[in-house]
Amino acid sequence: MTAVNQSNWTRGGLHLRDVTVDVPLDHFGGGGAAASASIEVFARIIATEAESTKPSLVFLQGGPGAEAPRPTTPVGQSTWLARALEDFQVVMLDQRGTGKSSPIGSVDGRITGLDWAGEAPADIAAALRCYRADSIVEDAEILRQVLGIDTWSLLGQSFGGFTALRYVSAHSESLHEVYFTGGLPAVGTDPATVYATTWETMKRKSAQFYRAFPGDRDKLARLVDLAEAEGGITLPGGARATTERIRLLGHYLGASDGPEKLHYLLDLDPASAAFRHDLAAALPFSGRNPLYAVVHESCWADGALTDWAARRAMPADVAADPTLLAGEHAGPESLTEDPELAPFAEVAQFVAQHEWPRLYDADALRASTVRGGAAVYFEDAYVPPEYSLATAELLDGVKPWVTNEYEHNGLRADGYRVFDRLIALARE
Repeated sequence: MTAVNQSNWTRGGLHLRDVTVDVPLDHFGGGGAAASASIEVFARIIATEAESTKPSLVFLQGGPGAEAPRPTTPVGQSTWLARALEDFQVVMLDQRGTGKSSPIGSVDGRITGLDWAGEAPADIAAALRCYRADSIVEDAEILRQVLGIDTWSLLGQSFGGFTALRYVSAHSESLHEVYFTGGLPAVGTDPATVYATTWETMKRKSAQFYRAFPGDRDKLARLVDLAEAEGGITLPGGARATTERIRLLGHYLGASDGPEKLHYLLDLDPASAAFRHDLAAALPFSGRNPLYAVVHESCWADGALTDWAARRAMPADVAADPTLLAGEHAGPESLTEDPELAPFAEVAQFVAQHEWPRLYDADALRASTVRGGAAVYFEDAYVPPEYSLATAELLDGVKPWVTNEYEHNGLRADGYRVFDRLIALARE
């Protein structure tokens, strides 16, 4: 494949190069409409010098379904990017289907970005099977070859870490160092088993939240009563917040500043416009990044069928008490109750019934000599530390750092220190 577009520009002392490459939609020969389709993949390369000779570090964004961040923070601030630019030039990759990489969405009630797949939900679901970590890795390999880079390093945040682990499993020879932050996934484990663990974590975090803000449990219960009475609280844009969607406000509890944000939201009058707008913005699954809802559970499917695993794993006491909050526990109503996601609702049912192939080869992981570091957050709401540590045992060159100083958003909350610690671990 060849680069179809490159441009160079500068901003705030940073030198940036935008690169777009054509890649096959289907890297693995699944057949059907995807066999002959191609998409564009975009990356932005950031450096502190116009002709940088520093090695390359690919940032793999969390999600799935979100593009790479855009560089707006001055280099001098205490961010992971500032630390990375001391040693690397940074490749910000928009994962396929996001940002400027042939984005997928819905506009005016119809799915966009998948026109070649047809309109049948089963056909669209078949196309979306090409949007997992394994395909993202193959896109990155093509980009690496186009750029003429022999080996590069990875920094994977959350789902980006899942993608990085796939990279080690499939193309270890292309990697120099690999770093994980809240993103060492379970290998060969049923997704429902993982979600059962995260439900227990969210029960603890719910209890901690209500101890910190004693009146908020009653506020949330009244909010649920309001949603039940009206069949869902109407939000700007026509979406409705039903009981299970309100439960998803618990995703706030997975971030260091989240409990306060949730408290301030619940402190607003539910009848006010401010509350309705803020509630709409707070719900984790939305039309802004539809892949986050549609293929979310597939990121855990290392050779398994998902079948709404988070919902199947919901404990009975959680099901009976909607004030016990959820994290990234997607359910069908996240799509059916949002007009922007509704075009994907039937598609998501087909995706949930797909038997996904394996993502990771344990033997290849054991054989890898890639060095690196992994931040494992002791109370991670989304990626259980016990699975992360079991996976770390497969990676002889990757040293884990288990910490309760940070939540899942450690890289955003204190990025310079977190990344600096991982680099030191890898290079000891």
